[in-house]
Amino acid sequence: MKITSKGQVTIPQAVREQAGMHPNCDVDFEVQGDGRVLMRLVAPAASSVRSAFERVRGSANASAFKGMGTDEFMAFLRG
Repeated sequence: MKITSKGQVTIPQAVREQAGMHPNCDVDFEVQGDGRVLMRLVAPAASSVRSAFERVRGSANASAFKGMGTDEFMAFLRG
């Protein structure tokens, strides 16, 4: 396996399938003292979606969203 000039490596399909990796998933790297590099699949942040809904539900004045445009509302949800 080679690293490209952009620092990219292709993870073989069999490895991706076995690890449950899919396009746009997040991975984390950890360098060990002996130079080995561990790559871990980061669990999807389902809590971020939950927290966005909680912000909307917990908002004191839900009618404030009526005049909001899509971009404003999405910015609010993303925090």
